[in-house]
Amino acid sequence: MSNRKDHFNGSSWLVSVVLVLLFGSMGFAYGGSVSGTVKEPSSGSAVPWAGITVKAADTGLLAGTASADALGNFSVAVPAPGKYQILATQFGYLPMAAPEVIELSDAAPDQTVNLALSKEPLAKTPPARSWGTGTGKSYLIPALEIPAFLTVLSVFDRHAYPNQMEGGKKVYSSTVSSTWYHVVHENWEIDQDPFAMNQFGHPYQGAIFHGFARSAGLNYWQALLYDNYGSYLWKMGGETDPPSINDQIATGIAGSFFGEALFRMANLMFEDEGDNPGFFRRLGGSLILPSAGFNRNAYGNRFSSVFDSHGPATFAWLQLGEGLQSNQNDQGVKSTTARNQAMGTFALAYGLPGKDGYTYTRPFDYFDFEFDLLANTGNTVENVMIRGLLAGTDYELGESIDGIWGIYGGYDYISPYIFRVSSTSLSLGTTFQAKLGRLVTLQCSVLGGGGYAAAGNTTPVGERDYHYGFAPQVLGAMRLIFGNRAMLDGTGRYYDVTSSGGGDSLGGSESVHRLNAGFTLRIFGHQALGIQYIESLRSAHFSGQPASHQAVGTVALVYTMLGKTGFGAVK
Repeated sequence: MSNRKDHFNGSSWLVSVVLVLLFGSMGFAYGGSVSGTVKEPSSGSAVPWAGITVKAADTGLLAGTASADALGNFSVAVPAPGKYQILATQFGYLPMAAPEVIELSDAAPDQTVNLALSKEPLAKTPPARSWGTGTGKSYLIPALEIPAFLTVLSVFDRHAYPNQMEGGKKVYSSTVSSTWYHVVHENWEIDQDPFAMNQFGHPYQGAIFHGFARSAGLNYWQALLYDNYGSYLWKMGGETDPPSINDQIATGIAGSFFGEALFRMANLMFEDEGDNPGFFRRLGGSLILPSAGFNRNAYGNRFSSVFDSHGPATFAWLQLGEGLQSNQNDQGVKSTTARNQAMGTFALAYGLPGKDGYTYTRPFDYFDFEFDLLANTGNTVENVMIRGLLAGTDYELGESIDGIWGIYGGYDYISPYIFRVSSTSLSLGTTFQAKLGRLVTLQCSVLGGGGYAAAGNTTPVGERDYHYGFAPQVLGAMRLIFGNRAMLDGTGRYYDVTSSGGGDSLGGSESVHRLNAGFTLRIFGHQALGIQYIESLRSAHFSGQPASHQAVGTVALVYTMLGKTGFGAVK
C-alpha cells in the first residue's frame, strides 16, 4: 500500500451565517400593543406562525416582534407611543406590510390591524439569457483550461511531495519520456493510493474539470467528455506510476455527478438576481465550484449569463449538531462511548416532483445532495452522497401522487469511524410525492442498480485496507412532512462489494448497510430542532481470511436552519 498522502484536498463549501430572532414582548409604563389576524386573501384562510415585525415609521428602528399562533392571531407589545409600520412574513408567502401607518397614543395605546399574505407565484418568468449559445459557448477554452490547471497542480505536487515514491520512482517527477511510455503502453491497473485520495480527491478533481466545461456553455454530456479528457491527461502525464482504471472512473464519471450538482447549486446563488448577481452571491457561487467562478469572472461578459434552472422545487437545510453517544462493535468488541463531537450537514433536494410546468429533459433536473462534516482532523469529510436523474420522465397517479422515474447516476463517499465505502453507480428508480391529507405529505425515493465501489476498514483487520469490485446496491429514502411544523425522515442504503473487477486475488465480498433516521420540529420561522440516529454496519468474508464485522451507531441533537421552502412539500 502506498504511503502517498492526498495531494488534492481542495473543497468548496458555502458557509451560511444564521441570525436567530428572539420573539417576545416587554411592558413599559407608556407602552401599548398591536394585535390582529394574518390571512391569505384569495381563500380567506388563516396563515399560521407568521412572523410579525413592528418598526418606528420615522426611524425604521425595531419596536417589537411576535409570531402568530396556529389560527393566525397575533399580539405585539410596543414600548412607547408613536407611529409604527407593521410587516408580516412567512416562508412560502410574499412579505406584506400594513397599508397604513398605525399610531399609538396615551389615549389609544392598543390598535387592531389585520394583515394579508399572498402565496409566492409558482414560477418566475426567466430573463432572456445567452448561456450555452453563440458567444456564450466555447469548446476550445475548457480544452485549454484543463491542461493548464493540471500543469499548475503538477508543479505544486513536485514541490509539496518531492520524495513520494512508488515502484522505485518519484511519483510526481513525470517527464516527456514517462508520459510517452504511458501513452504507448497504457498498462492500466487498480492502484493502491489512500482511500480519501481515490474516492474523494479524484471525484472533486473531476468536478473542477466539469465546472470549466459547464460554465463555458457546454451541456452535461459534452462536459462528461471533458471530465474524462482531464482524467486521461493526468494519468498519462501527471504521475510516473501506471494509469489506473479506478481513477478514471472516479474522476471522469463520479466527478461529473459531483460537478453537475455543484454547478446547479452555484447557479442557484446567481439566479434570484438575474444576470447581474451581487458581490456576495458571486463569491458564494465561486466558492461552491471555483472553476465555474473563474470562468464567470475571467472572461468579462462572455460567460456571465446565468444557467436557467427552469425554477425547480427545492428543499434545503443546514444542520449543526453534537454527537451524544456512539455504540461500536469492532470485531466483536462492543463499546458505548460518549462523543462530544460537533458535526454539520448541508442537504439539498433539487427538482422535487409535483411542481406545475417543471420538466425533466436534462441530466440532473432532479438531484439529491448531502454533505457531512465532523470536527475531527482525521476524518473531517464524513459523507458525500449524490444521486441525480440522468434520463427519465415524470408521471401522475390520480390527483395525489406526482413522480419521476428513470436512470439515476450516483456518487457516494461514506466514511464512519471504523470503516468506509464509496461507489460510482447507475440505478433504475423513482422519486415521488404523495399527498396523504391536507397537511401530511410523503416524499420517497427507491433505487436499485450497481456500480464500481471501494470498501474496507480504516485499519487492516486480516484483509487489505480496502478493496475494489463491482457492487449491486439499493436505496430507499422517505420524508414524512406534517404541514410546516415537523418532519420525520429516514434513508437506508445497502452495498454488496464483490471482488469481481477489483484487481486482486482475494475471492469474496463485503456488505455495507447504512441507516439514518431523524425527527425535526420547527420552533419558529426557519429555525428547527431535531434528533438524528445514524447506524453503519459492515461484514466482510474473503477466502483465506478471518471474517470481519464492524458496526457503529451515533445519536445526535441538531439545530436545523430550513431553506425558504420550509420542509419542502411541493404544493
